[in-house]
Amino acid sequence: MRISFNVHGLKQFLAPRPQRYFLRRVAVVAVVAFLWFRLIMVPAWVSGASMEPTYRDGTLLFYLPWLPRLRPPSVGDVVMVRMAGRRVMLLKRIVAMAGDTVEFRGGWLYVNGQRREEPYVEYRYCNWELAEREVQPGHVYVVGDNRGMPMDRHYFGRAARKRIIGYPLW
Repeated sequence: MRISFNVHGLKQFLAPRPQRYFLRRVAVVAVVAFLWFRLIMVPAWVSGASMEPTYRDGTLLFYLPWLPRLRPPSVGDVVMVRMAGRRVMLLKRIVAMAGDTVEFRGGWLYVNGQRREEPYVEYRYCNWELAEREVQPGHVYVVGDNRGMPMDRHYFGRAARKRIIGYPLW
């Protein structure tokens, strides 16, 4: 058995001579991909453990930046909160709306004086304590799902509704 090696065929396979239609297709695919991942489904990396086990540190997720304009946020929604541009965002869960009072006692969340059942919270090993506070108009109250982390390692609190820029897909 004789095996021949065609260098010209390999070169043509790895680096084909670009044709006019090929370059158009590449340009169209590049523009569509850019618009898709910039406007429709924006990728983001989870950095930190404050939303565990719902979202793990290092997970790639996609969020829908146009959805908050169609559906206003509500209690229980996981949202992307813009901190500085589109580069620095928080991934948090809404636990209270404008006009509600929020408090943490013994690691449990109380909204309007009633203890809130939170089935998504699995890690509840520390004693969170936070005095009662009211959520101002035009704001929501957000917090991470991982209550096993000390409070001082969490970014949480009221967030302006206009800073909510999307909902993660999963």
